Amino acid sequence: MSTATFNARAPHSNTALVDPSWIASRLADPSVRVVEVDVSRAAFDTGQIPGAVFWNAYGDLRPVDYRPLDAARFADLLSRSGIGPDTAVVFYGYAAYLGFWLMRSYGHASVFLMDGPREQWAEAGYAWSNEAVRVPPVAYPAPGARHEAVTREDVLGLLGDPDVTLLDVRSLGEFTGEQFWPSGAAEDGGRAGHIPGARWLPVEAVRDEAEDVVRNACGAVGVVPGRHVVVYCTIGNRASLVWFVLRQRLGFPRVSVYYGSWAEWGTAGNTPVDTGPPTA
Repeated sequence: MSTATFNARAPHSNTALVDPSWIASRLADPSVRVVEVDVSRAAFDTGQIPGAVFWNAYGDLRPVDYRPLDAARFADLLSRSGIGPDTAVVFYGYAAYLGFWLMRSYGHASVFLMDGPREQWAEAGYAWSNEAVRVPPVAYPAPGARHEAVTREDVLGLLGDPDVTLLDVRSLGEFTGEQFWPSGAAEDGGRAGHIPGARWLPVEAVRDEAEDVVRNACGAVGVVPGRHVVVYCTIGNRASLVWFVLRQRLGFPRVSVYYGSWAEWGTAGNTPVDTGPPTA
């Protein structure tokens, strides 16, 4: 029985995961760009990894009505962040998984992730920086179609497909329709609930758990390697974490993220919404 865990500090063989010392040894390398991703600049503004740039999960990655960033706008963000096609990009912070998945889904070759809380940088003995970073723009061509990603239209077409498991990884209150946002705040004009037919598995069930525990929890809700698993949450961050666990660590062959997630689905006018508890 496997005892390997998904803890950020546990040993692992996935070369996409890096630790503070790996990052520290490459801070002077112009071919490496460190990016902190969060829903607010508050933590970043108190101190960041030297040379890091900031992406706001809402303002930068969902700039218009919480809709997903299109390819042209994403290329512009990469250019403004000093990221070119050959740049090695390292993500950290609250929404690091979303940045990691986006880059991987567009086929960027060199993407890394400092898994776990941002505080591990200081806990490893490295100093935060408060020095403003000015990065010269770098040309980045608009990427093509995203891999391992589905759109709202795709999900509408997948409803009822027996070979597909729609996986909602939000909190129980979000799933049942008691709240729209994770904070509990309401969304004017939006509808709380879940996508019809979706199975519920909160992100906590796969984070920092033993591999056999995760596989059993997934199997209990129909998340198995033989099906196409489509993961969603509110803005895509929690879904990207679960995608990482299923695809990168457990080796599931078909895992996609619905990037629009509930911020898009719950505010769209042509999407069906269910409420109530998860089915057994």
